[in-house]
Amino acid sequence: MLKPVIDYDACEGCGSCAEVCPEVFELRDDGKAYVIEPDKCDTCDCQEAMDICPVEAINLIEE
Repeated sequence: MLKPVIDYDACEGCGSCAEVCPEVFELRDDGKAYVIEPDKCDTCDCQEAMDICPVEAINLIEE
């Protein structure tokens, strides 16, 4: 199963991942996106979230 991982140093907090996959990603008060439910990629399109990230801060890793 693929799980999303965010490079927090690269994340600029645009929120596009949270718009595409609100079940998996959340924007927090510090302006960064966080993975809140890594096992829920089957409920949305984590690949699209990764693809639309303008700074390529999201990766999908095999677990």
